[in-house]
Amino acid sequence: MGRILAIDYGMKRTGLAVTDELQIIASGLTTVYTNELLSFLNDYVNHENVELFLVGEPKQMNNTASESEALIGPFLKQLVQEFPNIPVERVDERFTSKMAFQTMIDSGLKKRKRKNKALIDEISATIILQSYLYSKKM
Repeated sequence: MGRILAIDYGMKRTGLAVTDELQIIASGLTTVYTNELLSFLNDYVNHENVELFLVGEPKQMNNTASESEALIGPFLKQLVQEFPNIPVERVDERFTSKMAFQTMIDSGLKKRKRKNKALIDEISATIILQSYLYSKKM
């Protein structure tokens, strides 16, 4: 089995999370600047066995695509072109940023650390991945 790598794609930064090789535990990996994302993924895939890319799908409350979906489309094309042997799945990412922020509060992080948007992006990717793993067990 290979790892599942979750991507919380953003205009400036992208949060990444990954499973262990048995696909049991989701862990935050890092946050990278979006313009460096494909380079980072290339390096990562060369060192780790990645079985699946999981990309967050931003939706409105009425289940229609969010405006940020227009940014994700070109990235998805590049991702599939760059890694043709690794499948890509999409996962609804509604509320993950709010859940990430609440997770930071619940874990006792100080206000200064909660302002770290890169950490929010990484936690959001972890929540996306964890929800995917949970849905697969059902």
